[in-house]
Amino acid sequence: MKYVIIGASAAGISAARTLRALDSGCEIVMISKDKNVYSRCMLHLVISGERDTEAISFINKDFFESNKINWINDAQVVGINENEKAVLLEDNKEVTYDKLLIASGASATIPPVKNLREANNVFCLRNIEDAISISEKCSAGDNAVIIGGGLVGIDAAVGLIHKGVNVHLIEMADRILPLQLDNNGASNYTKLFLKKNAEIITGVSVQEVTLNEKGDAEEVILSSGKIIPCKYIIVAAGVRANVDFLTDSSVKVERGIVIDSHCKTTAEDIFAAGDVTALAPIWPVAVKQGKTAALNMFGIENTHEDNFAFQNSMNFLGLETVSLGIIQAPDESFETDIFETENSYKKIIHKNGIIYGAILQGDISYCGVLTHLIKNRINISGKNKNVFNLSFADFYGTKDNGEYYFN
Repeated sequence: MKYVIIGASAAGISAARTLRALDSGCEIVMISKDKNVYSRCMLHLVISGERDTEAISFINKDFFESNKINWINDAQVVGINENEKAVLLEDNKEVTYDKLLIASGASATIPPVKNLREANNVFCLRNIEDAISISEKCSAGDNAVIIGGGLVGIDAAVGLIHKGVNVHLIEMADRILPLQLDNNGASNYTKLFLKKNAEIITGVSVQEVTLNEKGDAEEVILSSGKIIPCKYIIVAAGVRANVDFLTDSSVKVERGIVIDSHCKTTAEDIFAAGDVTALAPIWPVAVKQGKTAALNMFGIENTHEDNFAFQNSMNFLGLETVSLGIIQAPDESFETDIFETENSYKKIIHKNGIIYGAILQGDISYCGVLTHLIKNRINISGKNKNVFNLSFADFYGTKDNGEYYFN
């Protein structure tokens, strides 16, 4: 059996590991546009100079050799010939397959702001090349504008702050990290960034970028009328699935590649996993999808319908945070409990004994219990105990025959 995997990040590597563990004799080929395997979650450390490409790798140096994987790197996939069961590369080469996994990930997008796409000194932060370019370009005392206050934008801000760059971060929502945190949680990070002399501007959008005679962006004009001089701009305003090479295929694509619970696409013998599916852009989910796809490619039926994971675990400027499930009560039928101390902020959202979401900041030691309770929808109504003091021990019991059980 010959397996071909497009993409060498979380989902692709997970699938390759699984396939090799299942079959020591199968042929595995991985194709990636990247020259290296690395964690995108750690790109900000390359910007700051704290780590290099090798230091943000999440595999052993001999991973491909020890797992007998043929890795075709620095290669661009341009199409799939389903009739011939072949992947078409930009250099006109073809790689045949028996089973194919598409784990090609996603790419950063640049919004249609006047002069933004045309400017020479505009960067994204998605690939190692982006991080290296930003690191080489920036110097202490520079003015940098970051468009987007989500996880990638905050990562970029942290990396630049470590290099002494003057950061101006723009977010359209009323707070930074709007998908991960509520106002309280976000404000705690905002305060830390302000202490680092970063400017956080929320509730506005970028209307226009002013270019100089060289074609470099030199000013950013906001919807509020504020003008920010800049030496360069980093855009962290969303991603799109890498599916351009599927235009002439029968693989169904909506926001991302459409898959079933077996990670199978609408095309015969073709599976997909990770960010390219646009289901949950979270590392643990990509790893799970990669494993599920591999099992089904091998012939072992396995389903993955659980896209639950930490919405995100964060540690910016020394403040640890975990957000789980929903971060705001959808309506008044939900109850919200909050516990705050000088060094921590905790919030739990529940209804009729079921916990639907939580935020833990400062002290995240309770996240294991909460993850289990939320994921498995365990009813806590019968527990005569403060919701912030529950432990795994509260859900153990003993049957009449002395057998322990856990619910």
